[in-house]
Amino acid sequence: MKKLGLIVNPIAGMGGKCGLKGTDGIEILERARKLGAEPEAPDRATAALRRIVPLKDDVEIVTVSGDMGESEARALSFEPTVIYTTDHSTTTSEDTRRAAKAMAAAGVDLILFAGGDGTARDIFSAVGDGPICLGIPAGCKIHSGVYGINPRTAGELAAMYLQDKIFDTAHAEVMDIDEDAFRAGRVSAELFGYLTVPRDPVRVQGGKAGRAQKDEHALDAIAFYLMDNMEPETVYILGTGSTLFGIKQRLGVEGTLLGVDVTRGRELIGKDVTERQILDLLGPEGGDKAKIVVTVIGGQGYIFGRGNQQLSPRVIERVGRENIIVVAAKAKIAALGGKPLLVDTGSEEINEELSGYMRVVTGYSEQIAVRVAS
Repeated sequence: MKKLGLIVNPIAGMGGKCGLKGTDGIEILERARKLGAEPEAPDRATAALRRIVPLKDDVEIVTVSGDMGESEARALSFEPTVIYTTDHSTTTSEDTRRAAKAMAAAGVDLILFAGGDGTARDIFSAVGDGPICLGIPAGCKIHSGVYGINPRTAGELAAMYLQDKIFDTAHAEVMDIDEDAFRAGRVSAELFGYLTVPRDPVRVQGGKAGRAQKDEHALDAIAFYLMDNMEPETVYILGTGSTLFGIKQRLGVEGTLLGVDVTRGRELIGKDVTERQILDLLGPEGGDKAKIVVTVIGGQGYIFGRGNQQLSPRVIERVGRENIIVVAAKAKIAALGGKPLLVDTGSEEINEELSGYMRVVTGYSEQIAVRVAS
């Protein structure tokens, strides 16, 4: 039988919808809980494991006690082997490292882990580039190139690898950022090393790429286009990232670099808002007309689900697909090499609804149609 190592960071991503931009540290975790955050990584791990259920008789799951893997496996009627037991009511990065070391020593064929960049960094620090690893995306940021593009594809790829349908592997970068600097509006990313992952450019996301200086003229044109078309009584939910921040500045909106901001027309009515605050600003269903403005993450292609979890399935459903405006420089779209834009909202129904072709604003009255895939 093949051995699948399973590690779940159950608190990964809890800071996303409440605008905390990560969940590193006890203090931030407690703030997230006080803001009503609920664990999402266990459900994402379960979504991936469902793709492995058909292999139940041929795969032994080696995992960690409780919500770090055992609970998710048993929920799908697996009978996992618990190789590491946690001693903490709140799991820690040390638990992740110790579990990964135990799995490597046990000779698992693949370590499948659910978390974000911090979790990938813990796995790398424990096992280096030796064992084959694959991430289930569950964090807020996810700059690293070791994750499936969503939980479903991570599970599909794991199943294919365990069935020897994929033999090739590749070294993928493990990136992490300083969350304190991130919350202060500065992106300080560092390369920590490389994990060995199954090679599949369709199912594994790329590493994040920064905005090029040559995009500035495109931002001017996009900003002028938005400025001339913004309706005074419409609510605009402006997403995260340097592209949107540049546009906010050009519109005269004192918004945030790494947060979601809300305007009515060009008047700021909400700064660095949470999912709950967005829903409150939208008013009762059928109330204010609203639009979401998002950009494309360079090198990866995501428009939802990476760093903007405040734009949740509930928010997207309230606003409607027809009221989503995607903006990006032509060079950023070209750099994707024909790959589609990606969505990973946490809801497969919303992901499917967003799939298909969307118009991307690339300049003043310039738009191109780009395929969106879930």
